[in-house]
Amino acid sequence: MEGLYHQTNKQVHEVQSYMGRLETSDKESVHLVENEIQARIDKVFSNLERLEILSSKEPPNKRQNAKLRVDQLKYDVQHLQTALRNFQHRRYIREQQERQREELLARTFTTNDSDTTIPIDETLQFNESLQNAHRGMDDLIGSGTNILQGLRDQRVTLKGTQKKILDVANTLGLSNTVMRLIEKRAFQDKYLMIGGMIVTCVIMFLIVQYLT
Repeated sequence: MEGLYHQTNKQVHEVQSYMGRLETSDKESVHLVENEIQARIDKVFSNLERLEILSSKEPPNKRQNAKLRVDQLKYDVQHLQTALRNFQHRRYIREQQERQREELLARTFTTNDSDTTIPIDETLQFNESLQNAHRGMDDLIGSGTNILQGLRDQRVTLKGTQKKILDVANTLGLSNTVMRLIEKRAFQDKYLMIGGMIVTCVIMFLIVQYLT
């Protein structure tokens, strides 16, 4: 399990480095970068499924810690998947706005030509669509910020839970040692008591035998 875990953790860091290329990629290569990132994310998810199975087969004293490590990797890659989808959504809206702007600028008009008069209603509708798109982007950014904050809070909670579980595991390990010592002492006391009873009976028998 350790080998697969470290391999998957390395792949997560590689995806993070690829995410930094998205903002600097040009229009021709951005799709290739997105596809590469998605392929790597899918590979990580496949490894996580195997890690979940392997963590369930770990010894009881290691199983909880192994599961927490796998959950942390899952949290990280889900965060990267969400970031990729948000970027793709923003890119789609940006490209759509650019196409609409180019179509508007490509229109040619001539004086007193009824077939090429300026479509005021259509222009107003386009302007309203742009404003709606901007508002949608603001809402999307706000939603993304809230999601990131929630994920950070979950990460802090998971770390706190992991610490508590490790403390409990250490306490249980100490308790098991103490219980084994108590059982050993009780076993020894039992034989001491039986031996004492036998010796007492023999002494009483000898006293009765020789004094009567």
